[in-house]
Amino acid sequence: MFHLIVTVCLAASSQSCAPVLLPEGDAGDLANCEAGAARIAEGWMEGRTDLRAAGAACTANADLPAAPLQEIAPGVHVQLGEPVQMEQSANGRIANLGLVIGETVVVIDAGVSRAEGQALYVALRRLTDRPVSHLVLTHLHPDHIFGAGVFAEAGAEIVVHAALPDALAVRGPIYLENVQQLYPPAEWIGTEVPVPDRLVAGTERLELGGRALILTAHPLAHSESDLTAHDTGADVLFAGDLVFRQLAPVVDGSLPGWLDWLAAPPRPQPRLIVPGHGPVAEGWDQAVAPQRHFLEALAASVRQQIAAAVPMSLAVEAVADALSPLSGDWNDFDATIRRNATAAYKELEWE
Repeated sequence: MFHLIVTVCLAASSQSCAPVLLPEGDAGDLANCEAGAARIAEGWMEGRTDLRAAGAACTANADLPAAPLQEIAPGVHVQLGEPVQMEQSANGRIANLGLVIGETVVVIDAGVSRAEGQALYVALRRLTDRPVSHLVLTHLHPDHIFGAGVFAEAGAEIVVHAALPDALAVRGPIYLENVQQLYPPAEWIGTEVPVPDRLVAGTERLELGGRALILTAHPLAHSESDLTAHDTGADVLFAGDLVFRQLAPVVDGSLPGWLDWLAAPPRPQPRLIVPGHGPVAEGWDQAVAPQRHFLEALAASVRQQIAAAVPMSLAVEAVADALSPLSGDWNDFDATIRRNATAAYKELEWE
């Protein structure tokens, strides 16, 4: 397979450029790719006044950078991100991403940038030429969503929690600005806030032909927009950031809500669980026990400070000190514990 690659630069800087893969230009041979290249590139550039094209070429799939995938079950592939916070990463590629291949392909999360989404797309095309029918975004955080554009252009319907569009309308531009400040332009040129197509408010079934995914929208927990995907055939649960492993969990929704979710495992329990961060887990207890212990300790310590009428400005440091024995169990504990303590205090003081 050949892919159409357009070199795209920031309009204000001829030195800030990146290769942008346009799936519409995919072809089985070089001649067919080149035949439509100019038209497709011109169409994609239309309206993007902050960018300019600096050339286009058709490149063989084997010559492009691809995401490192591992098959964890028949037809189920994952890319494991680096389990650190975005600020500690050179390119933001910290989230776990997935592919489920039936007669069509479902992508689970798209990464932090178009560049990461493109690498996942190239890897996907090394596995199959079947159509990409859906992209499931497990929640709104930037490390999971900003590679969506390449899959939307490949024909995928973007499926999200019903609460995600409103949250994204508020946070999306801020998240994109943060990505642009953290990483060099070559990492984020062409990256845009995704536009969801399909909203899930309860439970829905995605048919892939020969296998299915069960999507479940959850109440306020890690975030306001947590959506899980269960491949019933392979018995693999993509949990998004409802499950953290190795990387310190981040409370951005409701601490009691998250603990309630952890206290009610799915029935039957899935065989494999793909967390939002960290290694794939074999079974529920392996997946959630350390995180549950961390969040229970956070809740208990914050409640203790509130009961003692300690003001938040002092309580946050006290909670950080109290939980410091857990720091060796989690990457970037110091970078997140005060944020977690602050979020928990603001919520729990109104119990």
